[in-house]
Amino acid sequence: MTNKTALPFGELVLASNNKGKLAELQAMLGDSIKVRPQSDFTDIEAEETGLTFVENALIKARHAASVSGLPALADDSGLAVDALGGAPGIYSARYAGGAGDAANNAKLLDALKDVPDAERGAQFICALALLRHAEDPIPLICEGAWEGRILHAASGEHGFGYDPLFWVPERDCSSAELSPQEKNQLSHRARAMAQLRAKLGLQPA
Repeated sequence: MTNKTALPFGELVLASNNKGKLAELQAMLGDSIKVRPQSDFTDIEAEETGLTFVENALIKARHAASVSGLPALADDSGLAVDALGGAPGIYSARYAGGAGDAANNAKLLDALKDVPDAERGAQFICALALLRHAEDPIPLICEGAWEGRILHAASGEHGFGYDPLFWVPERDCSSAELSPQEKNQLSHRARAMAQLRAKLGLQPA
C-alpha cells in the first residue's frame, strides 16, 4: 500500500534512457508513480559537467524537467574502486570511451590485474535528485552506497554495468548472480530510493 495523498504528482520523467535503470527505479517506486523515460520527450541528453555524482544528478534532473514539463528524477551512479583512487567514479559508464559494459569491465579487470583480493575493495554509489520543476530551488537529494569488492573475472547473468564483477559480501556472490528482486533490496540504488520513498511519504518497498 502507498500513501498517495503525500504525492503532488502521479508521474515523473527519469533523466535517463538506460532501460536497466528505468526498470529498477519503477520497481522500487511501485505503482503509485508512473516513471517515463526521457526519450519520450527528447533524444538530447544533458552534458554531465559536474565533478560529483550529486552535481551530475542535479544537472540531469533539471534538463529532464525542462524538456518534459514534468517532475524529474535523475540517478547518477557509478563504481568507486579503492585501489584506483575512486575511479572509474563519475566516469563509470564511459570508462572505456563509451564502448559499452563489456569494454568497461575488461578495462577494470586489466587495471586491477596485479591487485590482491585484500586491496580490491569497492563501492557502488548512487545519488538521486528529484526536482518538482526545472527551477526547483529545493530538490530532494538522496545518496546510497553499497560496499563490496571487485572479482578477478565476471560471474552471473543478471543486472547490467559492473554487476558481474562486483562481489556482494552479504550474499557471497556477484551482483549479477542476484535475482532482480534481491538486487532491488540490497543495492546502492535501493538504499538511495528507500530515503526518497521516505521523503515522499511512501510506505517502505
